[in-house]
Amino acid sequence: MCGVKPHVLRYWEQEFTQLRPMKRRGNRRYYQHHEVLMIRRIRDLLYDQGFTITGARNKLQEIFQSEREGRRNGDLTLDGLDTGASDDSLPADFENSLDFVDSDSGGGGELSVEGEALQRLRRELCEIRDILTDSY
Repeated sequence: MCGVKPHVLRYWEQEFTQLRPMKRRGNRRYYQHHEVLMIRRIRDLLYDQGFTITGARNKLQEIFQSEREGRRNGDLTLDGLDTGASDDSLPADFENSLDFVDSDSGGGGELSVEGEALQRLRRELCEIRDILTDSY
């Protein structure tokens, strides 16, 4: 899901204190949605943007601090809500499942704000289903 090997995730758990998956029987790790988003963000900082571990740790700290300040000021931050999943990872019938949302927009092919929220929710649910399927 995140494009990172398990041993790399274990290393990142040691380096990034925010990354603490729940451990269950047999020491199996279960990542919550916000942790999956964080892993994707860490991967982007390290692999795509070229940060070092220390630089990525500092950058994450800056991001979290600015998001915290934004929430205190009443700003709505949507950073981290986009899962980054491509449409290719979604089921083939995904577009058809949102037809009812588009009906109010006059058939122009544009999704309403509610439709976009449903798209994000659908992606998250698909990811959760995949996680649960892989664990059994």
